[in-house]
Amino acid sequence: MLLLSSIEPFDWQRVLLSDEAPPAYLLEVAFRCLVTYLLTLGLLRITGRRGVRQLSIFELSIILALGSAAGDAMFYDDVPLLHVAVVFTMVAGMYLLFNRLTEKLPRFSNWLEGAPVLLIEEGRVQLENFKRQNLTQKELFGELRQLQVEHLGQVRRAYIEATGNVSAYFYTPEDVQPGLPIWPERLGQERKRVEKAGLHACCQCGYVQHLERGAVATCPECQTDAWIPACTAQRQSEPAL
Repeated sequence: MLLLSSIEPFDWQRVLLSDEAPPAYLLEVAFRCLVTYLLTLGLLRITGRRGVRQLSIFELSIILALGSAAGDAMFYDDVPLLHVAVVFTMVAGMYLLFNRLTEKLPRFSNWLEGAPVLLIEEGRVQLENFKRQNLTQKELFGELRQLQVEHLGQVRRAYIEATGNVSAYFYTPEDVQPGLPIWPERLGQERKRVEKAGLHACCQCGYVQHLERGAVATCPECQTDAWIPACTAQRQSEPAL
């Protein structure tokens, strides 16, 4: 059984100051914070605007790697600042080196940051590509709704980029096809038995076909049997600012 330590609750001397460091050490903590903050700021300046706006996998790994080095150096007295400076210098150097390699070696770039992946083509979800991504249908449709997409028939092609963002190319209004509606209210209306004859979209891949009333059909593309009446609405894009 572990012995209870003799800690006095709300000992303000212990809470506010360390018994192992004099009050003057607070000035060194302030100095350490200033130095590590300037080192972090300098590295972010090297990564440029893109590093602040959206992080790739490599840039996120830099943030995680530097978090401990910067945080510990701010207040631990046994962490020399020169050691921290070497860490920041090495990470900055690797960042610049890897950026050069990604420009000259496309395969290295795809390995390091990932390559764009086609998720939707001609209004249908490319299930083989989609299943390899750490992405759910709910997340994909949520990204498309932010682009003012009402149904997949409005989307000619959609990609998930290396940053995790979804980019899309759309059909012109006159070329919009019937497609799977992606509003949550509509997705909740899926049926295995068709209630009304007409064009219906597969709830999984977006394949569209004409079904008769009362039909129970299996999608020829993905072998699922849940359907929703297809939508034909034109896409309403954001007004120009």
